[in-house]
Parts: sequence; structure tokens; C-alpha cells
Amino acid sequence: MRVNPGDRFDPARLDRSLKNLYSSGLFADVTLRQEGETLVVSVVENPIVNRIAFEGNDKLEDDTLSSEITLRPRVVFTRTKVQSDVQRLLEIYRRSGRYAATVEPKVIQLSQNRVDLVFEVKEGPQTTIEAINFIGNRRFSDSSLRDEVTTSESGIFSFLSTTDTYDPDRLAFDRELLRRFYLDEGYADFRVVSVLAELLPNREGFIVTFTVEEGERQKFGRIDIVTTLPNLDPETLREHVVPEEGEWYNAKQVENTVQALTDAVGNLGYAFVEIRPKLSRDRENRIIHTTFNIQEGPKVYVERIDIEGNVRTLDRVIRREFRLVEGDAFNTAKQRRSRQRIQNLGYFRTVKIESEPGSAPDRAVIKAEVEEQSTGDLTFGVGFSTSAGVLGNVGLRERNFLGRGQDVRLSTTLSSEQTAFNFGFTEPYFLGRNVAAGVDLFRIENDSDRQTFDTVRNGGSLRAGFSWRERIRQTVRYTLEDQEITNVDSDASLLVKSEEGRFLESTIGHELAFDRRDSRFDPHEGFVVRLRNDVAGLGGDVRFLKSTLGGGYYYPVAEDLTLAVKGEIGNIIGLGEDTRISDRFFIGGQNCRGFQFAGVGPRDRVTEDALGGKNFYTGTVEFSFPLGLPDEFAIRGRLFSDICSAWDLDRANADTIDESTPRASVGAGLTWRSPFGPIVIDVGFAVNKEDFDETELLNFSFGTQF
Repeated sequence: MRVNPGDRFDPARLDRSLKNLYSSGLFADVTLRQEGETLVVSVVENPIVNRIAFEGNDKLEDDTLSSEITLRPRVVFTRTKVQSDVQRLLEIYRRSGRYAATVEPKVIQLSQNRVDLVFEVKEGPQTTIEAINFIGNRRFSDSSLRDEVTTSESGIFSFLSTTDTYDPDRLAFDRELLRRFYLDEGYADFRVVSVLAELLPNREGFIVTFTVEEGERQKFGRIDIVTTLPNLDPETLREHVVPEEGEWYNAKQVENTVQALTDAVGNLGYAFVEIRPKLSRDRENRIIHTTFNIQEGPKVYVERIDIEGNVRTLDRVIRREFRLVEGDAFNTAKQRRSRQRIQNLGYFRTVKIESEPGSAPDRAVIKAEVEEQSTGDLTFGVGFSTSAGVLGNVGLRERNFLGRGQDVRLSTTLSSEQTAFNFGFTEPYFLGRNVAAGVDLFRIENDSDRQTFDTVRNGGSLRAGFSWRERIRQTVRYTLEDQEITNVDSDASLLVKSEEGRFLESTIGHELAFDRRDSRFDPHEGFVVRLRNDVAGLGGDVRFLKSTLGGGYYYPVAEDLTLAVKGEIGNIIGLGEDTRISDRFFIGGQNCRGFQFAGVGPRDRVTEDALGGKNFYTGTVEFSFPLGLPDEFAIRGRLFSDICSAWDLDRANADTIDESTPRASVGAGLTWRSPFGPIVIDVGFAVNKEDFDETELLNFSFGTQF
């Protein structure tokens, strides 16, 4: 009230008092009247909410809806609040893609000025994108541009995707995707004029229309590098410039050049560097001259590293992958490398690392935001072959055990002809140092009707891996294995008969790897080289030297097309004795598709036993590409060609077949990262083989994740 006893009757103050009482939300009606010298205020109180209920909602739970409204039990009821809550509920349904949803409030009067409030919900069907149209595009077709945006039209496979629902934020992101696409194609003046989403009269679908202006396509002109840094010759950095004069302008190449120059200059010892590309346009000739200006940036140091989003993974597991620590000079190249190392752990679906201003101008705070994903694999395999019969495999693996980054593996294979058990444990940072220590245990029994002997192998190994440099890693291991060849048939190969019995194998080995790939799990660019040597003879009954050298090169042919060239060679020699069948190389299966495991190499002419070779090589050319389906389907196809061979025995005789001729196969396959786990299918055709080789048409694997 804005008046008190003794005040004059002032219409303005009475009007303010009336409005204040209404705005309190406590009263449904308020009247003021004068009776002589008395001001009488008559009010009708708003009721109190007794209970709130939702009816008709199936897609969204009651708890989800109630958390969004402002009304609560024992709170004053007002129609204004009800209408506000109705709008909030409609907004929730619109965010979930249901623009046809309606919400009608029902008020049930109770005694003692109380009410029950019921929101009657009709959710309606999900509002999908019925059509995506483009206006103003002359260079690229509508279908080509639809492939560049994340929003998709509703179709047969829409149940596997959520991108066919209307989302204003997704459309805003699509504007940026279109801009990047055109900039990468040379259209530097491209712009999206507008994005219009029209709701159909039945409120069950949208028609989205992008209006664009492409502009003229332009080429690179002069490309210069200038710098103000002392003792730095710009011409020494020329090899890191991606674009070339006369090529079509590509904004991504400019960005990649900035990153490459930043890394190169940082490796030369310049910690504080800022590289700015300056573009000068010659509109008449449609040329863009580009100058990369390298100058000393502000001296900034890392004040703090904050990590968010890791619910299960311990902070130290993430922090030890950073190439920067508190107090270091801030370096964008090291920040990018840190993100790549964290992503390579395989524990997170997304990794975002950004820098923000710190408590002072020369301080920066690095913020890492991660989204965890399942790191456990429960894999089931089932197969059939003429050599092994029906077989089943069950594997259990946790790559981030208890959130500590430890890797635990347990698998078993059962079939009518083979039983295998494997266990492995790896601690990536043993005793807090950058040393990955691990132990492996195994037992393998082979009792194949196609072989003239049985084998039993029991053993284990200890291993440790450490990094010499950022991209160079060394692994050393010691393996102790008890091997036994039993139940040799009377008509078995003489080579097999000579190896019957039990022996102990003690092996020490190492592996040196140089890895420049952009990703360990799904590489699209870079290369990897691995050298492995094993020496047996430090105790035990077997002595040999075994070496392999392999690698792969990955080249991005286009935005989402990758060409991979991979190969491996190997050799084993006995040290004062012949090599054994269990130590030689067996080729086929995964390393030479189109052939069975051990389907290539020396073989007994009579028993058809695979004897293994002392030498081998494999080579693969593989082209990986999308199948035109939306990215969220995660289905990719590939074409491949494999070449391989295995040959040479210590004691060949008239009953052995040993040919070093190259075998070759071609084929196609696809990989689907399904909701049930990765599914890999390869179909390989042996186009060059020997008569005694064992071929295989289909290679299939399936796994599920938890």
C-alpha cells in the first residue's frame, strides 16, 4: 500500500497501491472503495496449488516436464504462471522435434481455496524436415549441397538418425558448413543470405530453404612469407606452405598452412609466435594474393589447466597426456598435439581444448572439455571353415579400467578343433613414469582333423614401452613359452615328425615404432613404421632370430576419401639349428584377404599341412570412402587389393611344396559402427594363387560394446 491512515485521498497513490497488490500474485481480484473517511480494500485470494499432474505424455517423463515449470505444490496459483508454464512445455517439445504438440491446462477446484492443476498433453508426431531447397546455387546442385549440411530430409532410414528433425541451432551450424564448403572450393565472396524454415499446415513437417550468393570463383595469386623475427629466414619455411600459385583458392589450405608454419617455427625455438594470413584481392582478374605474416606474439604462460566432463576417468589420466604444464610458455602447436594425444586414448567421444585469458594479461587458462564414451568391449564371434569347423569366440576388454587408463583383456576361443585362452593387462604409466608395463598369459590347444598333429602352447610375457621422442616409441618384451607337439599321425610330414615332443622357448624382443598418423584408430593422413626383432636362446631349447618391418601411409585424396598403402616383410633364421613350425610365418586371413589363415605358404603335398615360411611379405592398397549415407550412420566402404607370399623351409623334401610366387587378391568391404558394436565385412577374390593355396571368400566380424 502507498497510503497510510491520516493521508489525503490521492488517486495516483491509490492507483499505485492497486497495481502493487495485483502484481504480488497473491490475489485474483482487488477493489478499493471509500466509505466516509475509511478506505476499504476488498481482495479475493488466489488459490494454493495442491497437486500438479501430467496426462498424455509418453515421449517425455513427468520428472522432465515438472523440472521445467515454475508452479509447484503449495505455491500460489495464478493464470499468468500457468500460461508461462504452458509455453515452457511447448518449447521443450519443440526442442525434441515435436512442433505439433499441444498442452491444455485443466484446473480442478478443491475445498479450502485449493486447486489441482492438470496439464493435458497431446504430443503429436515428430516434426521432420520434409524438404531442403537451395536458391541461388549455380555451381553446385541441390543434392551436392545437401551432402554438406548436417540437417537431412526425412527418409526410409530416418529411424537411425535424429538430423531429420527441425533444430534452429543445427541450421545455424549448417550456414557455417556451407560457408566453409564454398571457401574451400574457391568462392571467397560466398554468403548465405537467409535460411527460412516453413512449418507445413498440418504442423508435421518443415520445408527448409537456403538462399545463397556464390560469387565468382577465385585462384591463388602470389604466396609470400614475411617475418619480423630475428635470425629466421622465411624461405626455409616455404616447404610448409600448402597452396600453390594458380590453384583454386582454398580456405582450408590457408588454415593448414598457418598450423604447419606455427609448428615449424615453434620447433625452431620460437615459443611466442603469431601467424596472420593477409589476403589481397584482385577482383578484376579473380586472384587472391596471400601473405603469411610471422611475428612475435604476446608472451603468455599457462596459468592453469582445467578439465571438465570426465565423470569416470581420473584427472591425472588426462593431464599426463598434455604437452603443456602450468608455468610453460603457451604454445598452440603443443595444445593441438595434446588434444590429439587425449583423443588417441580412445576414452572420449569428443575432446575440446580451448585457451582463455587468465588472471593477468600474460596468463592463459587451458580448458579441456571431454565427453566420455564406452571403453569396454564385449565381442562375440562365430564362424565356419572347412579347416576349423564351427567356432565361437568371446572376448572381454576394458581399456580404461576403473578410470585409471589401465587396459585389461580376456578372451577365449572354442571350436571342435581349437581352444584358446588369452589374458593381458597394461599399466600405461608404471610407477608414475611414462612407461607402459604389461603382462600377457595364454594357453592354446589345436586338435584339427585337417592336421596330422596336435599342439599345446602355454606361456606368458612381460613387456614395457616408452617414448624416445614425441612420435618414436620403443617396446621391449620377454616371453617364456612351453610348446608341445603330440599325437603325430604315422603318415604325417617328416618335418612334423621331427618336431614331435616338448620344448621350452625363451625369447627377448623389441619393437621400434615411428607414428605420424593423425589418429591411431581411424587414420586419414600420415604414416607409421614399425621394426620388430625377437631373439630366442636366452635359456630354453630353441634358438632363432626373427625380424619384421612394416608400415602404412595414409593420404587424404579428398575431404572424406582416404588412400592407404600398407606393407610388411619378415624373416626368421635358426641360430645353429633349424627353425620350428610354430615359429615360422603363416600368411592369410586379415593380412591377405581372399585366403584362409595359413592358406599361403609352404605345405605338405600329401597331408596338406601348412608348414609356415621363413620369409614373407604382404602389401595392401586400400581406398576408403563414404557410401553417401548421413554421417551419423557411420558406414564406410572400401576397395582393396592385397599381395602376399610366404616361402622357404630349412629341410624341404619331395613331399613339400614351396613356391615364392606372389599371390594377389582384390575385393570390397564395409565397416559399420552400429549401435550394437563394430561390424566389419570383407569379400575377397584370389586372382593369382597356387593350386595348393586355401582360399576364403567372406571375412566377417561383429562385436558389441558396453
